[in-house]
Amino acid sequence: MSKDKLIWEKLASRRGPDLPLFGVRFDKLRHPQTSAEFERLVLEAPAWVNVVAVTEAGEIVMVEQFRFGVGKLTLEPVGGIVDAGEDSLAAARRELLEESGYGGGSWRYLGCVQANPAYHDNLCHHWLADGVTCVQDPAPDEGEAIRVHLLSLEALRQAVASGWLCHSLGLSALSRVFSLWELPYTPPAAADTL
Repeated sequence: MSKDKLIWEKLASRRGPDLPLFGVRFDKLRHPQTSAEFERLVLEAPAWVNVVAVTEAGEIVMVEQFRFGVGKLTLEPVGGIVDAGEDSLAAARRELLEESGYGGGSWRYLGCVQANPAYHDNLCHHWLADGVTCVQDPAPDEGEAIRVHLLSLEALRQAVASGWLCHSLGLSALSRVFSLWELPYTPPAAADTL
C-alpha cells in the first residue's frame, strides 16, 4: 500500500476550550481509503523534558510525587514543561535544580519521543546529566509536592519490577541509559491495578 493511502487530508480545524496544560483543537479529516470524514481531537502542548540524572557516586536521582491521573504516588525521573522561549537543555537543567536540588555534571542529549501521537502534538526530550551534585534544596513549583530519592541501579530495577516506576516517558528516558529489565519482560502480577 502506498503512503498516500495512509495520509489523512485535513479539511478544517476548530478551536476547543483551552485547558490549563493544553490547547484543544478539533481537526476534520478525510479517511484516505474510504473518503469518509471524521473529527479528531488534538491536544496542543509545549515540549516536555525528562532528565536521567546520575550523581558522582553513581546514584540515580528520582522523584516521587502524587499523580492526579492515576491517583497514586509514582516514581519517575525529573521532568517538566519546556517554557516558551526556552530550549530543552535549559528546561532540563532548570527542572533538575527545581525538583531535586541537583545540578552541574556533564550533559548529553538522548533524543526525543512523541509523547502520545494519537492526540498530543508535542515531543518529550530526554537528557542525561552525569556527575551531578546537590547544590541547593529542592524548590518545586507551588503546585508540586516532591520527595527526592537516590537509587542504585538495582533499586531502580526493583522499582520497575514492582510497578512503582511505570511512567512511560520516564521509562523511555531511563532505558536509553540503563538496562532495566530482563527480556522478555514479565510485568507485575497485578499490572492492571497499579
